[in-house]
Amino acid sequence: MTDLILHHYPSSPFSEKIRAVLGYKKLAWKSVTIPAIMPKPDVLALTGGYRKTPILQVGADIYCDSALICDVLEHVHAEPTLYPPHLKGVSRIFAQWADTSLFWAAMGYNLQPKGAAQVFAKAPPEAAKAFSEDRKAMSANMIRLRPGDATSSYRSYLRRIAHMAEEHDFLFGTDPCVADFAAYHALWYTRVQVPVMADILNATPAVGEWMDRIAAIGHGIHDKLNSADAVTVAKNAEPMPPGQNLLVDSAFQDDHGIPLGSAVTVTAETFGPEPTAGVLIAATRTHYTLQREDARTGVVHVHFPRVGYVLRKAEAA
Repeated sequence: MTDLILHHYPSSPFSEKIRAVLGYKKLAWKSVTIPAIMPKPDVLALTGGYRKTPILQVGADIYCDSALICDVLEHVHAEPTLYPPHLKGVSRIFAQWADTSLFWAAMGYNLQPKGAAQVFAKAPPEAAKAFSEDRKAMSANMIRLRPGDATSSYRSYLRRIAHMAEEHDFLFGTDPCVADFAAYHALWYTRVQVPVMADILNATPAVGEWMDRIAAIGHGIHDKLNSADAVTVAKNAEPMPPGQNLLVDSAFQDDHGIPLGSAVTVTAETFGPEPTAGVLIAATRTHYTLQREDARTGVVHVHFPRVGYVLRKAEAA
């Protein structure tokens, strides 16, 4: 199989989620470090608009959103599984909650002035301003929690996670599943990226012990790849045909009255409003695939999960 190429940056929490999954599955991967804020010319050459982090590249196939990337890695290497049969439903539902409600409460707490000051302590003042403006643009359609409300929610969520971690080594049993990795990354940001804010974890020692077990998994075997070289990889590859790529379902499911072959856009429901335009070549029960072409990459297939994304005909965008 073509190399797994992860486009990420070190302090990205959703990237930490995927790095830990790669470690759990003991997969080798190529590490492409991308900017935390715009401009991201190499990323946009690959995705056509989507600019959230991380993305996973396999040749000329581009997989967007950490939830979809987890599905891809499960298909690449089924054992150890992220989705144990007896937890297949609850683990996904928990992960979706963790990637949304838990994440935004945690980040609303983490990036209060004291936390933000630590993040940008070694950066020039304009860096903090640029980051703030970038994230403001990405969250234009969102209602964000105020720091006090975020703190209250985060404390409650930590207690609930502690109740689970007190019962087992991992949240649902003796082995981790997708729920563990989804819950871990926002808490990792508190502990590792803004340790000045990490006192909130002290009231739930079982959470810290569980986090230690996740951290001990590591990130797998990886080496560095230049961003421009990753674009060249796409240029020199052919995207996998629908039904033969790293997403296991292939049957067309039409919930929009949009036939395959239509010009469409796919946009995140909330955070990250930038649309990706292309030709719809797959719409299955779990994902969309757009075919698009860029002068630098040639023809690529860009994949999105259905959940959390909006499909529209291009003329109605």
